[in-house]
Amino acid sequence: MPKLFPILAALAGLTLSGAALAAPAPLKIVARIAGPDGGWDYASYDKARSRIYVAHGQQVSAIDIATGVLTPHFAAGDHLHAVLPIPGSDLILTTNSGDNTARILKGDGTLIASVPTAKDPDAAIYDPANGLVYVMGGDSGIVTFVDPKAAKAVGSITVGGALEFPQLDGHGRLFINREDKNDIAVVSLKSRKVLKFYPMPGCQAPTGLALVTGGRLISACANGVAKILDVATGKEIASLKIGARPDAVLYDAGRNVAYIPSGLSGTLSVIALTGPTNNQVVETAATAVGARTGAIDTGTGRIYLPSAQYLPPAAPGQRPQTKPGTFEVLVLDRP
Repeated sequence: MPKLFPILAALAGLTLSGAALAAPAPLKIVARIAGPDGGWDYASYDKARSRIYVAHGQQVSAIDIATGVLTPHFAAGDHLHAVLPIPGSDLILTTNSGDNTARILKGDGTLIASVPTAKDPDAAIYDPANGLVYVMGGDSGIVTFVDPKAAKAVGSITVGGALEFPQLDGHGRLFINREDKNDIAVVSLKSRKVLKFYPMPGCQAPTGLALVTGGRLISACANGVAKILDVATGKEIASLKIGARPDAVLYDAGRNVAYIPSGLSGTLSVIALTGPTNNQVVETAATAVGARTGAIDTGTGRIYLPSAQYLPPAAPGQRPQTKPGTFEVLVLDRP
């Protein structure tokens, strides 16, 4: 039995054999893995190679899970956003908004090809049904279809809006958070058309998105709210309070739990998914300001969150810069 099941049961106030379960150990930072300076976006877990990847500015950084050793320059990039291992292959795809490409790499980081995409390639998702990768054009509102084995683009869909994270339902539909529209676009992959939009009142600037057990979509909103919708209808199931400025929803299917890292508040919200209508934040762990994306080692349940310290903005309205020498990946577990 995954170790988080009794934890979630205890936190939710459930009982086993009529007796309340003991309170679990809280999530804590158990390690800090230093890395090179620079900005970052998504992190990802490579089960086949036992690695965590971080899209880290102009390079992919890779962490060996067994040793905790970080390779700063695993592969080159150009304003990287996503690093996507392709299951069942020796391929990795990265998205690069600096040159508007999806780069196809070998498993050792060697470049095979650069595939042109729509402007501002950002998040990406692999479709096991057809072997394609769908690359979200953040600024362009266009989804580019990339065949990683053929190393070429094979189509596109114009969705419109500022596209953030996508999810697939396994039945030919693609769901995409639209940051500027506060909704989720529903796309038919067969007809390559937008079917409809799921509005999310009370959600500002949705970014992270997960499709979880029970046919539920979880959207992370910049204003400190997580919206949970029915995937079939778009009807709201729950609205939960989380930290401010999240940029990912990390889903651990084996433990039936979702994590939302929030960069402004420096917290990690733990959402128990014990039933279709029983969704609740059962824990809020301290992380660090800036820790807004991450990845889960689904084998151990450990959580990896890139972060760094920030300098004050040079002028009102400007983005703060990271403090040199402070980038690190936080590792959270229950010690």
